[in-house]
Amino acid sequence: MNKYILNNDVQSFINNNLKSNIDKLLFKGSPFKQVTIQELANQIIAKQKSEKKLPTWFNTSTIYYPAKLSIEQTSSEITAEYKSSIVKGKTIIDITGGFGVDTYYFSKIFENVIHCEINEELSKIVNYNYLQLGVENVHTIPKNGIEYLKETSEKIDCIYIDPSRRNDAKGKVFLLKDCLPNVPDNLDFLFSKSDIIIIKNSPILDISATINELKYVKEIHIIAVKNEVKELLFLLEKNHNKNTEIKTHNFLISKKKQVFNFSFNSISKAVFNLPLNFLYEPNSAVLKSGGFNQISSYYKLDKLHQHSHLYTSEFLKENFPGRTFLIEKFFKYNKKRIRKEILDEQANITIRNFPKTVAQLRKETKLKDGGNIYLFFTTNFNNEPIVIKCKKIK
Repeated sequence: MNKYILNNDVQSFINNNLKSNIDKLLFKGSPFKQVTIQELANQIIAKQKSEKKLPTWFNTSTIYYPAKLSIEQTSSEITAEYKSSIVKGKTIIDITGGFGVDTYYFSKIFENVIHCEINEELSKIVNYNYLQLGVENVHTIPKNGIEYLKETSEKIDCIYIDPSRRNDAKGKVFLLKDCLPNVPDNLDFLFSKSDIIIIKNSPILDISATINELKYVKEIHIIAVKNEVKELLFLLEKNHNKNTEIKTHNFLISKKKQVFNFSFNSISKAVFNLPLNFLYEPNSAVLKSGGFNQISSYYKLDKLHQHSHLYTSEFLKENFPGRTFLIEKFFKYNKKRIRKEILDEQANITIRNFPKTVAQLRKETKLKDGGNIYLFFTTNFNNEPIVIKCKKIK
């Protein structure tokens, strides 16, 4: 941690160059003897990445930023604040602390918070930043979190883990046992230290496979921001033997969100139909949950096809967790017929269970992107490719 970066003139340089061309800055070199141009560039890039993701840090003066990778991998403030709302107690430990955004929000709920980070440099940075943020109840420890738990006799109400999602070959992994720390192998030990464990997982992990790797899974929270799934949270409670609850949250603008919850083991059957008056497309969190029949049953919607995941109804259903459209017409897919039926020059194209890509369809139809018309290319329950022309209902 180069403390010269915190000098007023260096901080002014960083703030004045947040919109500058980084390549040009690198070419010019550093105007400061004690700070390299590479260090300056990293501070600028990391702060740029924090503006929307971490506004509290961005808007706090003299924050010291770590390597930009730490900013890319950390939770956003939206998802971190949500995590802090699903647990409570006196003491929580984050055994994979990172840049400490999750820990920061846990500190608003818990009296005592422990932040373990094996990277000593990053741990120093986090500790320094907490002082700038006015956080006084977080104890930062530059140590492996599992090792710390083995040494402490402290009562822990909750253990939080964000496993590293890359193996030794730097490739993406899809099972928890391939992550660091290996949660499945350490699960019995972790439950000897706390009755509640929260595991943050990548959206690429398969929910069913992960449930099978773990035990006592009480809740799974699927968090999306602006319809992009960011995190899967697995909440484990010692000796839990009831159904696993799935909770989907899609955060929109101004913290408004779409919510849909259901039991993982619940059995629902879908009714299939041709497009009626309204079309419904679930948000990404619902799609990730796999609750395709559950959402059909809950909102009393008919499904177009088992694998299309589009729904329809005669009358409008309010508060659907996704996008809702008024259907103007639909017809069997045919190259020649499209231009006869679609007279517009612009359209938003979506494919669901359809053999062609959006790029292929744009080339085929010569329709530009945008406008108020929405075209869904999909397959109906008779296995016929169809086109549905709609207008979005806000």
